[in-house]
Amino acid sequence: MHASTEKRLQLAADACRLGGSELTALRRTVLSLILDADTPPTAYQLLERLSATRKKGVAPPTIYRALDFLVEQKLVHKLERLNAFVPCIEGGHHGDPAAFLICRACETVEEVEDPAMAEALNRVAAERGFRTKRSTVEIEGICAACIEAGQGAG
Repeated sequence: MHASTEKRLQLAADACRLGGSELTALRRTVLSLILDADTPPTAYQLLERLSATRKKGVAPPTIYRALDFLVEQKLVHKLERLNAFVPCIEGGHHGDPAAFLICRACETVEEVEDPAMAEALNRVAAERGFRTKRSTVEIEGICAACIEAGQGAG
C-alpha cells in the first residue's frame, strides 16, 4: 500500500466519523483497492481482488454494500458508462457536479471540477424547473498522452 493511500484512508475514516458513520475494515479494504488501482475497477474485479486477500470468500452483496456506502459518503464515484469506480479527488469533500474525462485508449480517468460547468448545469436544470440532487458528467475521448503516442486516431 502506498503512503499516500494510507493517508487518504485515514482522511476517509475521519470524514466518516465526523459524519456519524464508520469506515469498517471491509469498507477500508475496498477503498484501498480502488485507490491503488491503475484503472477504474468494476465491482466484480474488486470482488476477485478481495477474495484473493481473504481466507473466507466474499459474496457479491457484501461488495455492493461496501461500494454503496463509499459512494454515499462521497469517497468514490461510480462511472456508469464503465460500470466501474474511481476515488474522489477530494476524498469526500468535493463539490457537485463531478466531471470525468475517460480515455478510451488507455482507460485512465481524470476527475475535474469546474465551478463554471457546475453553474451552467444547475442553471440549465433550474430553467426547466428541475431541482438537481446530484450530477455526474462522463466525457469519453482520448487523453493527451495517448494522442501524443499516436493512439488518438479514429
